[in-house]
Amino acid sequence: MQFIDLITQKNRIRTSLMQRIEAIVDHGQYIMGPEVAELELQLAAYVGTRHCVSCSSGTDALLMPLMAMGVGPGDAVLTTPFTFVATAEVISLVGATPVFVEVLPGTFNIDPDLVGPAVEEAKRKGLNPKAIIPVDLFGLPADYARLESVAASHGLWILEDAAQGFGGTINGRRAGSFGLVGATSFFPAKPLGCYGDGGAIFTDDDELDRLLRSVRVHGQGDGDDKYQNVRIGINGRLDSIQAAVVLEKLAIFDDELVERQRVADAYAGRLKGRVEVPGVPSGYTSCWAQYSVLAASTDEREKIMGALRNEGIPSVIYYRIPLHLQKAYEGLGYKKGDFPLSEDFSARIFSLPMHPYLKEKEIDRICEVIVKS
Repeated sequence: MQFIDLITQKNRIRTSLMQRIEAIVDHGQYIMGPEVAELELQLAAYVGTRHCVSCSSGTDALLMPLMAMGVGPGDAVLTTPFTFVATAEVISLVGATPVFVEVLPGTFNIDPDLVGPAVEEAKRKGLNPKAIIPVDLFGLPADYARLESVAASHGLWILEDAAQGFGGTINGRRAGSFGLVGATSFFPAKPLGCYGDGGAIFTDDDELDRLLRSVRVHGQGDGDDKYQNVRIGINGRLDSIQAAVVLEKLAIFDDELVERQRVADAYAGRLKGRVEVPGVPSGYTSCWAQYSVLAASTDEREKIMGALRNEGIPSVIYYRIPLHLQKAYEGLGYKKGDFPLSEDFSARIFSLPMHPYLKEKEIDRICEVIVKS
C-alpha cells in the first residue's frame, strides 16, 4: 500500500504530460520557458491574486518574500513551532530571529490570541517584530480573519505558508491569497506537486511582485541586461519541465480534492472514538495534504503504528520534535514546557495514507487494523 500514490496519478496524465515534455525538449528553453509563464497565469487565476511568481522550491517561496521586504538582523518574525523546519529556517537564513507562537487544539494552526504576547516577548529581547508566518498545516488554512486583524494591530505583515494548504479554502477564498503574500510548494508529496522541487508565491502587491522577480534571478535589474544586479538575490528559477507537470496536475486538481475529501470523510466515520480525528471549522475546506490523527499517548501511537506496519500499511509522524526543541534552535533559549500543546501533539500524532486514489477496501483495511489494535 502506498502512503501517497503518484503512479496512478501519473498514468492518468501521462499522454498529455509527455506531449508537453516533448515540446520542451524541442524548443530547448529548459529553465523559465513559456510553460512557466503559462503556469503563473493559471495559478494566479486559480488562487485569485493579481500576481504569481514561480520559483525553485517551497523553501525559496518563503525565503524570497523575506528578502524582498528587507527582513534581516535585529528583526523578529513570528511563526509556529509545530511545522516543518523550513518555515523557521528561512527566518534564520535572512538573519532575523524566529519567535514561536503556540498552536490551537483541533486545527494544529497558530493561535491568534497569542500573537500579541509573542510581539511583547520579541520586544523584550530587543528585537523589532516585522512579520508573521502562519502555517496552513496538513491542508487546513489558519484563522486568517483573526490573524489579519491582530497582525495589523501590531504593525506586522503576513506571509502565508500554504506549502501544505494549497487547495484549501475559507468561505470560498483559496489558500495562498491571505496576508500580504502567500507561498506554496510543489514538492512531489504535496497535493499539487511536480516531479522535483518547485514553488510559487502569490500577491496582489505590484511592487512586491517586481521585487520578487528580481530576487528570483540573482537580484537582476529591470532592464534586459542580466548582468546588472541591483540587490542581493538567489537562483530561484523554475524549470520548464516542472512547470509542465504542475500544469497537467492542475487540470485535474479540483477533481482530486473531491476524492481527498472522500477519503477524509471515510476515515473520520470509521476512526472517531478510537483516535482523535482532525476537525474542519465551519466555512473552511482542507486539501488534506496529510490525514493526521492523535493517539491517546506516545505508547498508544507506537502500538497502533506497529500494528499498521505489521500489515504492510505505512504511517508517518509529522512532526516528532517541535522546532523550539530542535538542536538548530537551542540558541533561542526555549526549553521543554514552553509550548505544551505542540509538545503534546508531537508525542501523539501520526499520519495515515492520504491520496485521491485510495480505494474503499484499502480504507476499510487501514481502519480495521487501527480499531482492533
